[in-house]
Amino acid sequence: MRRIDTLKKNYEFKNVLNKGKFYRGRYVTIYINKNKEEKNKIGIAISKKLGKANKRNRLKRLIRESYRLQKDNLKKGYNLVFIWNRQADILNNTYKNVSKDIEKLFNKAGIIK
Repeated sequence: MRRIDTLKKNYEFKNVLNKGKFYRGRYVTIYINKNKEEKNKIGIAISKKLGKANKRNRLKRLIRESYRLQKDNLKKGYNLVFIWNRQADILNNTYKNVSKDIEKLFNKAGIIK
């Protein structure tokens, strides 16, 4: 099983957030910026104000899994940062809702092949 390439450094996140375009959905906001590599890298940011660690980790797993299933249909060469919207309900969300939201945002951004 191959791991997903991720953004790890603070300056990588800041670069995408400052220079990238953003698309806002019901649950997730995606910031997208071109990179010079032939692969996509993702970063996930969820505020500590939303809940304890187990709830935040569950949201990260939902986002990561929906990205993993759609990554073969995406164009290569982008840095993506996913940010959970504070207004969205953290308890009553499902994988199906999050996945549909992310797919709509990819369509809106025009990065689907």
